[in-house]
Amino acid sequence: SLPREMPRPRVMKANISDIPVFYLNLTLKNDSIHNKEGTVSESFVELSRFADAVIRKRLEQLPEVAMVDMSGKVLMEIVLIPDWKKLDALSIKLTDFEKALKDQNINLGNLLIRDGRYEYNVRFKSTINNILDIKNIYLKIEGRLFQLKEFAEIIERPRKRAGMVIMNGRDALSMAIIKHSDARMEDLREKLSELIGHFKEDYPNIAFSIAHDQSALLDYSISNVRQSLIWGAFLAFFIMFFFLRDIYSPLLIGIAIPVSVIVSLLFFYIFHISINIISLSGLVLGIGMMIDNSIIVIDNIDQYRKNGYTLHDACTEGTNEVIRPLISSVLTTCAVFIPLIFISGISGALFYDQAMAVAIGLVASLIVSFTLLPVYYRLFYGRKSKRRTANDKRKFQPENMYETGFRLVMRNQGHVWILIVFFMLGTWWLYGELDKRKLPVLERTDTMMYINWNDEIHADENKSRVIQIMQECKDAEYYMALVGRQQFLLGSHKEATTSEARIYIKASSQNQLNNLMTLLREKTIMKFGNASVSFKTAENIFDMLFSDDQPPLMAMLAPVNSTNPANNRLLSGLLDRLEKAGPDMIIRKPAWQEQIVLSVDAEKILAYNVTFDAIYAKLKSAFNQNEILSLHENREIIPVIIGGNERKLREILNTLTVQNKDGKLIPVSTLFTESKDFDLETIHRGKQGEYYPLPLYVNPEKTNAVMKKFKKIVSSDPDFNIAFTGSVFSNKKLFREMITILIISVLLLYFILASQFESLTLPFIVLLEIPIDIFGAFLLLWIFGDSINLMSMIGIVVMSGIIINDSILKIDTINRMYNNGMPLLKSLIIAGKRRLKPIIMTSATTILALAPFLFYHGLGADLQKPLALAIIGGMTIGTLVSLYFVPLLYYWLKRKSGENRTVVNSI
Repeated sequence: SLPREMPRPRVMKANISDIPVFYLNLTLKNDSIHNKEGTVSESFVELSRFADAVIRKRLEQLPEVAMVDMSGKVLMEIVLIPDWKKLDALSIKLTDFEKALKDQNINLGNLLIRDGRYEYNVRFKSTINNILDIKNIYLKIEGRLFQLKEFAEIIERPRKRAGMVIMNGRDALSMAIIKHSDARMEDLREKLSELIGHFKEDYPNIAFSIAHDQSALLDYSISNVRQSLIWGAFLAFFIMFFFLRDIYSPLLIGIAIPVSVIVSLLFFYIFHISINIISLSGLVLGIGMMIDNSIIVIDNIDQYRKNGYTLHDACTEGTNEVIRPLISSVLTTCAVFIPLIFISGISGALFYDQAMAVAIGLVASLIVSFTLLPVYYRLFYGRKSKRRTANDKRKFQPENMYETGFRLVMRNQGHVWILIVFFMLGTWWLYGELDKRKLPVLERTDTMMYINWNDEIHADENKSRVIQIMQECKDAEYYMALVGRQQFLLGSHKEATTSEARIYIKASSQNQLNNLMTLLREKTIMKFGNASVSFKTAENIFDMLFSDDQPPLMAMLAPVNSTNPANNRLLSGLLDRLEKAGPDMIIRKPAWQEQIVLSVDAEKILAYNVTFDAIYAKLKSAFNQNEILSLHENREIIPVIIGGNERKLREILNTLTVQNKDGKLIPVSTLFTESKDFDLETIHRGKQGEYYPLPLYVNPEKTNAVMKKFKKIVSSDPDFNIAFTGSVFSNKKLFREMITILIISVLLLYFILASQFESLTLPFIVLLEIPIDIFGAFLLLWIFGDSINLMSMIGIVVMSGIIINDSILKIDTINRMYNNGMPLLKSLIIAGKRRLKPIIMTSATTILALAPFLFYHGLGADLQKPLALAIIGGMTIGTLVSLYFVPLLYYWLKRKSGENRTVVNSI
């Protein structure tokens, strides 16, 4: 029962926010780079049909592909160009043509007919199926039959394009490949590579190329896990061998890490967590902590053996002693990560996978450390009959160096407190000095260039200009231009006009890309002075998730009377007043488009006895807009229009005539008055109704003053109201959520530590350590010219977790000795010696594993560099704090009489 001309419905098996995994671009190898303006080669028309009918279908047959979104396709149309001299001579009106076409395009539906004991379904077939049927349509004029082809030239030609895809100067087709949400990226890439290989063999005249490969980030994440495992195992082996002087302990690490990862993946499966970029990054963060737990257990067992315990007793007692502090360490780390999942929006959704991955990794490591490691330690060392003793002679004795440093700290407590205050003030100062951004500055070799020519040009002229500009840029590896309106059904960009273009540029290096961007900007503005040029990072999954396109402040100007036709001019005047009020800020006004307005002279229409319908039909035909019907051919809908050859506007208006009711020809130009007007390119509408967005790029600290000034100006204008939105408001909301989460995390940390230490004061030692350690993170970020961003903040969280774990273990050891009757000072020294090597080993393995990121380049290294800087800087300071400042704080909290002070002073 639906109309026949209605497009066939399509079922989308993808989310409209999905970003394509690949862009497959098709060009003809032998196609001419420079075609005549407004024309397209016949070979490209064939390529367009072939790609849509064959290539696209074969791609969508892959189980991992949800849909293939396509742009750049050449659409066809059937045009009837009437012979107006013959029509006027025979007094045949344009409506007669339209009626003849519509009468022949019958579609009566189906009939159900019974014939005896049988029943048949009878379907009526349309008489118009192709261009030949149109040519043979009959018209009856004054008793005689004529065919349509006798009065009109009927041709099939490419439809006038509102947009196109250009690749290296040639017309191209771009296919955005969107995967099923539950499909594996690796499977899609392998099958797509195999299929493209077949395409290249089967269709040698077509060039296939892939752009915007979004699987690169996933590859990097997987390689990052592999690299972290290799570096972590190697460095743990080297450091443990250096401190323990045996080969068995490092081998235990080599067993513990992969087993912990396997157990983590098992929990992933149980909790339905997929392996994605976010969960993998969480697993990478957890790997370092897995090594730390293993080092602590192995070292503690080793210390019991040196104190004369049997191998069995050493494994039992050494493991039991660290169970409680390690469980507390895991809980404190989870207390930092888990509350992050309650952040609203996409950030909370992303932190869920990361927090769960870290928590699962730590729990898996804890299970392996308490169960597998002691068993394998006993098996490895059971073959050695010699018992370890504390009197082993070694060339390097870090315990003696530690005791010397500890005595120095206790003698100079005043200087230490001054240094601590300096660190905490430095944390506050560096926070104000460092840049704040969502993502770190990444080294890129590709970019997206946005051009608005700010002229009322058509797509062919747009294409010509893009090719002119890109000819000046021969150093680029390749470029792909999306000119004008695109045919993609899904997309994150707003629909472009015919006077806009997006150009994807790929260079070989960051420096070359910077030079190209400067050159292209200069050449574009020099050749086309009205053009505006901007560059944005090429779209990828990471940027799409974390990018924030909102300006700091967005003024929404809502008209009081939305039906007022003078709103545009009123808005233009208001914008001029607002611009004068804020000369120190960048105001990007809405984009306007010029329009030609033809006003009907009603008096002349009546005087000349002309109908408005006749004028409108004649104008539609002259401008090739008079669509009568549509033919369906495979997946393509071909419109049939009554039109003519392309002519300029002024020529059409000056030469066009229309037949009145008396059969006389009346010039159309006498019936209209011509004027020009302007309108907005884009109309916005929200909950508050129609509004005009005005992005304001101002200093966030000045937003209140700007809003107050703008409200004062708009309040004096009776035609508009104003409201505000922008990243300032969303950031404030995020900041409030982060403060709430921080308070919750600190409270959780305090209660966990209070339960572990059985004290209400000792947890403050650990909590006070965090701002001191952050000073080291901020300091290294400042030295390397980096910023506070998402990656560096994750690094600070991870660093805090590791350092807190070291302090928890040390305070637990001090508590055990002090509560068993040992003097306070002796407890501090002996506990410090016992936990010296685990603290140094865990810090050294983490720092050395991340150090290579400071010297690597590329997308992966740039993402990890702020994280590495934050962890290295924080752990360098944090290690010293755990070794020396934590015992000092413990001493100040636990001293009960002047006797301890006397002992300290005697040192």
